Amino acid sequence: MKNNKTNSRRKFLDNGLKISLVTAISGLGLSKLASKLNAQTENNSSGKMELMTTDGTIIQVDSSEVMEMDNSKKHEDYNIREGMPNRKFVMVIDLAKCKNALKCQTACNKHHYITGDNAWLKIYKMQESLDTAPYWMPTTCMHCDHPACVTVCPVDATFKRKDGLVLIDNERCIGCRFCMAACPYSTRVFNWSEPNQGEITMNMEMEHKTSNKSVEHAGLPSIKGTVDKCDFCPHAIKENELPHCVSACPNGVFYFGDKYEDTVTNGDETLRFSKLLKDKAGYRIMEGLGTEPSVYYLPPTDRLVNFEDGLKDYNEFQSVEKPE
Repeated sequence: MKNNKTNSRRKFLDNGLKISLVTAISGLGLSKLASKLNAQTENNSSGKMELMTTDGTIIQVDSSEVMEMDNSKKHEDYNIREGMPNRKFVMVIDLAKCKNALKCQTACNKHHYITGDNAWLKIYKMQESLDTAPYWMPTTCMHCDHPACVTVCPVDATFKRKDGLVLIDNERCIGCRFCMAACPYSTRVFNWSEPNQGEITMNMEMEHKTSNKSVEHAGLPSIKGTVDKCDFCPHAIKENELPHCVSACPNGVFYFGDKYEDTVTNGDETLRFSKLLKDKAGYRIMEGLGTEPSVYYLPPTDRLVNFEDGLKDYNEFQSVEKPE
């Protein structure tokens, strides 16, 4: 049971886009309806099958014009600066479920070799006033569609991929911190000193180098004098796995998926992205700035956990002596 749950939480892209249209119909951007489509393809004597367009319309197409993609093949032409074609990755954070367990932050730190205050994922105690109820709010990079950080970078170290991920090439980064000043969400951190990462630097296999000399920052040691931030775990996504924060959260707070397929999952349940936002009043932070974030929040209503449960971890974190 445990292995099955682990596989379901990590191999989320196995249920991704399996249908490619070989005619002009492909311009509609169709996506697989559900697993039953496979049965429809085999049993439909009329040669027709139902597909859903990106706007939710059900249409019928000739099954001869549809072919199944081979997902077993690795992304042989994968380029870290280009990303995955025909994808738009999004994250939904359910504030009603968060109790500050910090498992997300611990997993992120471990798999990205982050130490101390330079954690990419932070959880804040939020309370608008003394009269309102407090709640916990995880924050990550928003992976904006119109990222100000990319615009101001003078050396193209910060870049946006076609699949929506905003990443940093630490070989290009010169430490000017223009991106940190431009980011309205304050989610970036700067390595002022040599990161205390023990033997990581010596033992890491630098196998993430690509032919164009860009570096997949995820899973590589931090570099003094450069900027770090949440990257949505592209090294995991490439292997059809969920980001580490999603798979590590014991309360199902984080949902991750593909906006084009209108599907997100926290590993235990898979939901329709647009319906989830509509039913739970989903929103984005600082919407008026026009940055178009890829991270959405569900308000902390009808909370499933007790806020007090997370206070111990929060107080312990706040009392830790800060390094000089």
